[in-house]
Formats: sequence, C-alpha cells, structure tokens
Amino acid sequence: MIRELIIYPGVDKSGFRERFTYIKLKAGETVSIVGPTGSGKTALITDIELLAQEDTYTKRRITINGQVPSDEIRYNPAMKPIVMITQNTKCFADLTTEEFLRIHARARKISDHGVIKDTIDLANTFTGEKIKKDTRVTVLSGGQTRSLLIADAILIGAAPIILLDEIENAGIFKQEVVRLIHNAGKMVIFVTHDPVIALLTKTRIIMENGAVKNILYQNEPEIRAARNLLELDRKIGNVREELRAGKAITFDFLSVNFA
Repeated sequence: MIRELIIYPGVDKSGFRERFTYIKLKAGETVSIVGPTGSGKTALITDIELLAQEDTYTKRRITINGQVPSDEIRYNPAMKPIVMITQNTKCFADLTTEEFLRIHARARKISDHGVIKDTIDLANTFTGEKIKKDTRVTVLSGGQTRSLLIADAILIGAAPIILLDEIENAGIFKQEVVRLIHNAGKMVIFVTHDPVIALLTKTRIIMENGAVKNILYQNEPEIRAARNLLELDRKIGNVREELRAGKAITFDFLSVNFA
C-alpha cells in the first residue's frame, strides 16, 4: 500500500539547488506539472518514474512511505508501483491487442480473462476510432496506443501511481480520462500544457529552468474556472469530432454550439 511519495530537491540547469524542502504527494491525489517547453517537466516526471536516488542529472531523491525504495521495487517491472505513459509510447511487438494484454495479465498473475475485454472497452471510451481485439498493436495510432496503455495501467497493471506525459496531444478524450482517474483512487501525475487538466488537479507544480519554481493548490475560484473551461473544451471537442467525421462546419453550427 502506497500512502505517499516524497520528492526531495535536486539542482536546476545551472547547478543551483532547488528552493523547496520537499514535495509530499498522497495516494488518491491528482497533480499537474506545468511550465514552458524545456523547463524540466519531463525530467521531473522521469525522476519519479525511476524513483531517483540522486543518480540522475537532476540529483533529486524520491522516497515511498518515508522509505528509500528497494532495488527490486525500482528495477523489477512486476514489482514497480509506477506506470509512465509518455508522448513517444509505441508498441513494437507484432501482436494483436488481445495477445498484448493477455501477456501483461499473465505477468501480473491475473487469471480473469474478462479483464481483457474490459480493458479494450475502457480504452475505447478514450478514443474515437475504436480498437478491436484482433487489431495489431503496431498499427494503432498514437492516440489509440495511449488510450490502450492508460486502460491497461488502470485495470491490468493496477499501478497505484500513474504518470501521464501530455496526453492532450494524442487526440484522445482527455476529459473522460481525467474523470475516470479522479475516481480510481490512484496517485496520478500529469505533465501538461492544457489549462483544463492543470485546473482540475489538486496540486500544481510549476517548473522553470529545470527546477521547481512554485507549488500551488486548487482553490474554489479555480474550480469554478475549470467548470467554465470544461464546457468550452466540450464545445471545441464537438467541432473537432465533426471535422474528423468529414462534416463541414457552418456558421449556424457554431452559433448553436457556442451560444
């Protein structure tokens, strides 16, 4: 059982010590990491994925439940409590979706074959072009692949910590992902440029020059702002799906949707 993960400071790109004592993240908490391109967002999430022990170039240190993680937890995939889904995630094995998931389920010692169908069904709530059990993973789009891996992490991997690197760029239904994850009781950390995702998370870590610049916590005005942005994002999503379906966007359509 993972109750908390603590990040201890390292150094920025100039070699100066980060100006925080520690960052404590708790089970069930949603966190976003934001900042300009090149500010160190991916480096921070990678330190978390590696459970770094001052052995990365940032020199950060990560503990779980107040303890230094063992080598088995850090390096044994079957024991690792973290799954990371990045912008560049690809599946290279020439397997069907069903075969791919069944291998993972077997590695996790899951005998319930129904979890394979459930995982594919869940993935299909995140993506417009549906994934079939006999679709080969090598032909899935980037959005389909990430949708499948997110569903896999939730249902088969059952990882208590999920790291998502810019899922909004994959064209998946991010609102559905965020809603489901909020209800999953997992520690979820987003690297994002998306204001909707950033405002929906409980904790927001701001990066600059490779260092943590500030830590902000969700408040009531931001929750109200997030609701407004969600509605606007839903309307833009409707336009996107119309375009994907090959339909023309008319003035009347925009007037109805953005009234």
